[in-house]
Amino acid sequence: MKIRFQTLILAAFFTGLTAVGAFVRIPLPIVPITLQVLMVLLSGLLLPPGGALFSQSAYILLGLAGIPIFAGGGGISYIIAPTFGYLLGQIPASWAISMLVQRGERTFFSMFLASIAGIGIIYTLGAVLLFLNLTLLAGKSIGFVQILKIGVYPFILPDLLKAGVASIVALKIRRVLHTRFF
Repeated sequence: MKIRFQTLILAAFFTGLTAVGAFVRIPLPIVPITLQVLMVLLSGLLLPPGGALFSQSAYILLGLAGIPIFAGGGGISYIIAPTFGYLLGQIPASWAISMLVQRGERTFFSMFLASIAGIGIIYTLGAVLLFLNLTLLAGKSIGFVQILKIGVYPFILPDLLKAGVASIVALKIRRVLHTRFF
C-alpha cells in the first residue's frame, strides 16, 4: 500500500487528535466516555483508507510503547486492560469508514452511516474482549448481556451524537478546503 507524504502528515495529525480526544472524558465505571471516538470517526471520514489505518495503528502502537496517550495511561500491559478491545477496534473502524465513504457520494447520510458502521466495529471488538477479560483474566461470572449493559448500551446515544458531529464537521472541512487532501 503506497501512502502519499501529505497523507502521512495528516495521519500523524489525526494520531495526535485521537490522543488529545482520549483526555477529554466523562468517567464511568470500567469504560469512560471520551472524544477519542469522534477523532477516530473524523480520521475515517477525511483520510484515505491507508491514512486512516496508519493514524489509528500509530496511536495504538505509541500507547503500547509506553507513551501515556490512552485514557488510562499507556504501556504494553494495556493489552490486558478491560478496555483494550475498544482501542483495538479503532484500527479497523477508521479503515472501514474510509473505505465506505470513498466508494460513494459524500453526503451527511452516507458519512453518518459509515460512522455508525465504524462504531459497530469498535463495539464488537470492545465488547468481546471486555467479556474475555472479565471472565478469563478477572475470573468474574458475567454474562454477555451484562457486558452489553456496561460496555455498549451507555455509549450508544453519545456515539450517535459523535457520528452526527463528525459527519457535519467532515463535510464542512471538505467544502472549505477543497484540497486534494480531502
